[in-house]
Amino acid sequence: MKQVIKGNIAVSHGVRLSRVKVISAYPITPQTSIVEDLSEMCATGRLDAQFIKVESEHSAMAAVVGSETAGVRSFTATSSQGLLLMHEMLHWAAGSRLPIVLTNVNRSVGPGWNIWADQTDSVSQRDTGWIQIYCESNQEVLDSVIMGYRLAEEVSLPVMVTYDAFFLSHTSEVVDIPEIEEVDAFLPAFEPRYRLDVNDPRMFGGMIGPDYFYEERFVMHKDSMEAVNVYPRICEAFEQAFGRQYDVCETYRTEDADLILVTAGTITSVSRIAVDDARKAGKKVGLMKIRMFRPVPLDRWRESLGNALRVVVVDRNISAGLGGVFASEVKSALFSLEKRPSVYSVIAGLGGRDVTPQDMSGIIEHVLAADGPGERPVFWGLKE
Repeated sequence: MKQVIKGNIAVSHGVRLSRVKVISAYPITPQTSIVEDLSEMCATGRLDAQFIKVESEHSAMAAVVGSETAGVRSFTATSSQGLLLMHEMLHWAAGSRLPIVLTNVNRSVGPGWNIWADQTDSVSQRDTGWIQIYCESNQEVLDSVIMGYRLAEEVSLPVMVTYDAFFLSHTSEVVDIPEIEEVDAFLPAFEPRYRLDVNDPRMFGGMIGPDYFYEERFVMHKDSMEAVNVYPRICEAFEQAFGRQYDVCETYRTEDADLILVTAGTITSVSRIAVDDARKAGKKVGLMKIRMFRPVPLDRWRESLGNALRVVVVDRNISAGLGGVFASEVKSALFSLEKRPSVYSVIAGLGGRDVTPQDMSGIIEHVLAADGPGERPVFWGLKE
């Protein structure tokens, strides 16, 4: 069934189709309409789930930590300051190996107050142990929620599905909504190995001393890295079931590219237009789209980018005092290559500033004319 829907509504359909049983969330713009729609689904019986109203995002994550510990498929959503308020509980969810799925509508972090697109909120959580998936379209948002539960439950780690505020959350696109029976065949019922059970008592969240904590974190890291191998298999199964193809990262016209743009989120869409325009002008330009982040799919990034002369990472985020987060990660991933491309860091679109195909073409021309990447990022479109 195809419908013209907003990205936030695509999320609520993904949650419904995944047969989630517990939802807990606190409203924050631009996430609010996700949980409004899910609340209505619960009230009308379209979704057989318990909706828990709480006083903060910290409590929302605490609630789904409890429900997942009891062995129930659970969901929450947030943005920006709300995600930051969850920070302590994000560590708790990952350390407890709970397969929660959270959608974060990427929004700038204040002050000053700004409710528009910026990925600084999610990249700030990269060390919590959550697997992150970055989405480009409303269709990808819906599909990533469903695939997110299968991935989370297979590797026993939580998954954060992220997408740009307003560019997707409040913009309508045609989305193919599967039948729930099709999703049932792809996503089996949640059967945890360990759960709260009065007939089989266990301890959860107890003290771990120095003799075991180190090993526990090593196992979490190892299983997180294994997600790089698990997710492509899930994507392949999803394509067989629904006909749509995804991967840990995706490339466009990179086979012979001398210059490759690296993007995440909706800037990817306008970048394809710029790549096509550059190709028409005889310039060998390609594109790599980041989807999975933490774990970093090191081999795939190296395979996709390693033969280029220049790699241009365009970040819609900023780590103050360093620059773009994805640029730093790409440099780290490519560092061990004997022959590696020059990596250029560009920051664009912070706080929802529009990034157009003309901007991306300008970035390409700027890099082609530059003597080298320099030590500092280029702030594209910055007003004097």
